[in-house]
Amino acid sequence: MPNIKSAKKRVRIIAAKTLKNQMFKTSLKTTIKKYEAAVAGSDKANLDKTYKEAVKKIDKAAARGIIHRNKAARKKSQFTKKYLAAK
Repeated sequence: MPNIKSAKKRVRIIAAKTLKNQMFKTSLKTTIKKYEAAVAGSDKANLDKTYKEAVKKIDKAAARGIIHRNKAARKKSQFTKKYLAAK
């Protein structure tokens, strides 16, 4: 446990940032699952909507540094292939 005032503050800030990142990761996983379900289903309108949401979330995650930019590019490529095949 830190004794210095600034170190204590950093602990609080890191805890808050960790919580935000966890919340974002959870929502990212949920969006990806919704997209996978839409690909498995046959609803075209839902597929379009979930594809756009998933790609947007992945871009935001890469911009925030939550996932690596190469992983983001790979995921978007995989999603696009599935999207075009399902269309």
